[in-house]
Amino acid sequence: MMCVGLNQQPPKTPHVMKFLYCAAQLEIIEYSILIKYFWQNMKNKYSIFSLIKNAFSYHENWQRAWRDPEPKKEYDAIIVGGGGHGLATAFYLAKKHNLKNIAVVEKGWIGGGNTGRNTTIIRSNYLWDASAGIYDHALKIWEGLSQELNYNVMFSQRGVINLAHNLQDIRDLKRRTHANRLNGIDAEWLSTEEVKKFCPIINTSPNIRYPVLGGTLQRRAGTARHDAVAWGYARGADEMGVDIIQNCEVKGIKRNGDRIEGLETTKGYIKSKKIGVVAAGHSSVIANMVGIRLPLESKPLQALVSEPVKPIIDTVVMSNAVHAYISQSDKGELVIGAGTDSYVSYTQRGSFNIIEETLKAILELYPIFSRMRMLRQWGGIVDICPDASPIISKTSIKGLYFNCGWGTGGFKATPGSGDLFAHTIANDEPHKLNAAFNLNRFISGDLVDEHGAAAVAH
Repeated sequence: MMCVGLNQQPPKTPHVMKFLYCAAQLEIIEYSILIKYFWQNMKNKYSIFSLIKNAFSYHENWQRAWRDPEPKKEYDAIIVGGGGHGLATAFYLAKKHNLKNIAVVEKGWIGGGNTGRNTTIIRSNYLWDASAGIYDHALKIWEGLSQELNYNVMFSQRGVINLAHNLQDIRDLKRRTHANRLNGIDAEWLSTEEVKKFCPIINTSPNIRYPVLGGTLQRRAGTARHDAVAWGYARGADEMGVDIIQNCEVKGIKRNGDRIEGLETTKGYIKSKKIGVVAAGHSSVIANMVGIRLPLESKPLQALVSEPVKPIIDTVVMSNAVHAYISQSDKGELVIGAGTDSYVSYTQRGSFNIIEETLKAILELYPIFSRMRMLRQWGGIVDICPDASPIISKTSIKGLYFNCGWGTGGFKATPGSGDLFAHTIANDEPHKLNAAFNLNRFISGDLVDEHGAAAVAH
């Protein structure tokens, strides 16, 4: 065996030269493949490579996250509602069910409804098996959603505590803890001292109006950024060819007997044999267009945020007895959730007394916030079913499907709801996880009563 030094040439035999030539060619091909891959990566995805590429143009040449197309004359499926649930449905229809000719129609702008008006809480610690199944399915998707969408949805598994303030709360929450464990969902019971240790700013004095007698903790739960969820799904759906049509209000639904034919919109008539409606509080309005009466109540749900402060609460604390819950956003704002109004309304404003009672409870539980200033408040229109569980179902009209009735629990279910609704639309049959949430349960009486289990409208 002959060794070749650094400055020596290898023997110039035809075989060796041929080998070296082929190796060089392969290396060039490999490099070209890598360059092509990196270029595509830079072009289509958010990554370190696209960041480097756009740095050379002072970040002035980033592509739009999604297109703004005019509607086609016909689609294989149309999703009514451009919130998180609707965009997720379109995304999974394209990704999992190979439907490419899809449109999402939104009367306003993407994420401008309830998606942008919630308090960002994510959890799956529900009592009934059907509820636990659908919400934990969503939570499992949440855990890998940023990677799936190539978009940071800021999912933070910081844990969610549900407080107990009286003997009935203790019984209800312990029952729910045991039910969660039977369903394979993480759940812990915390004593008053353990609650204080997990969240030191809570007032655990026995002399307050709502004394803290313990609580449950789900460590896998947490928060995400609501806007980012809508934008991530919109971008992902657009990449798969979905048309996202904003400022396109539905004015009517055309049907031929018991079959759907299309939509009348402010941008003209659009044909489609499959229409999925995910319009939150306005679902009943669209259902009335085809003579369907949905068992829904629409009410304002309020929330508010404070001025930004340094990190002070690194978890989510909920209090069902007074319906006051609090977390801290990535911007430092305290996000405070209130309850629904006692009356039905489309005001998107809500009553002041609800805010007043919520803040009273917050200040009693967290005296440290007594001098905080509130920056803004808002209201979203939530649609509540008689059993406080959603409807994800086909209807008596072929090709028409509804996803509604989420009450105050819609955000946490976003990816799971979209996945299961897409399955229902594509197959004209429900997935086993949403089979219990059909429209006919209000006739059969087979309800999923989360009103009695969760004590709130979710």
